[in-house]
Amino acid sequence: MTAVTAGRRMGGAHAAPARRRMAVLPTAALVIGALYCVVPTLWIVIAATKSSAELFSTETYLPSLSGGLADNVRELSSYSGGVFWHWMLNSFLYAAVGGLAASAVSACAGYAIAKYEFHGRRLIFNGILAGVLLPQIVLAIPQYLLLSKVGLNNSYASIILPQLFNPYGIYLCRIYAAASVPDSVLEAGRMDGASEFRLFRSVGLRLMGPGLVTVFLLQFIVIWNNFLLPFVMVTSDDKFPLTVGLYSMLRHGANEAALYSLVITGTLLSVIPVIALFLSLQRYWRIDLVTGALK
Repeated sequence: MTAVTAGRRMGGAHAAPARRRMAVLPTAALVIGALYCVVPTLWIVIAATKSSAELFSTETYLPSLSGGLADNVRELSSYSGGVFWHWMLNSFLYAAVGGLAASAVSACAGYAIAKYEFHGRRLIFNGILAGVLLPQIVLAIPQYLLLSKVGLNNSYASIILPQLFNPYGIYLCRIYAAASVPDSVLEAGRMDGASEFRLFRSVGLRLMGPGLVTVFLLQFIVIWNNFLLPFVMVTSDDKFPLTVGLYSMLRHGANEAALYSLVITGTLLSVIPVIALFLSLQRYWRIDLVTGALK
């Protein structure tokens, strides 16, 4: 008995270092992934502090101390009559309006699929799941052809309308409505004489609030970073979002190297609204609202 126990202890002692070595692998993978994300961002932050002359003549990861960032921001603001800030405003308009509208559509569709029994519900939900798997790049040309038929190409609506139906947002709202909106609360509201729309507005939307914030944030970022759809739909400079506008500057920069610094500075400035949105909306993420409603 003693020998068996000692053998087990020795086996466990030999297995512990092996487990520790195996535990290092996930940590190393996370560190590599973090570096993959952080290093390009760090390069943009450092490169934005350099003038066009310093960009290619100084060490890559050493920032400039000559006030190049302020000069780049001033030059970017004066470029082509301040068109950069017009692009920034366009991006915010597309992302804010499109994100809010898509969140509203997703909330209505997800709530209906989760809380009502009707013929074809499973088929509709399976179709939405198929839409999640469909690459958006496949839809860009058909959407352009459809909108051009009705004369909406090269307009603000041509960017916003294709974003209204978000299969992934509907999927999230369906899952969140099923988990966070109790049927007992809805039945109590029906017994009190509340209409279905009143239940959705006063009960469903309130309990789905954290999920809707997530849907809006994801859709805002998707529209903010979208390049292909506005590149296909819009041809006028005054309707460009930041992605297409900075790309047009980069194309001109092939013949004018001074624009490289402005494009890098514009890329850095384009990240600030997304960071601000994350910080301002994180306080709305709550998971215990159902408990409060039931009480």
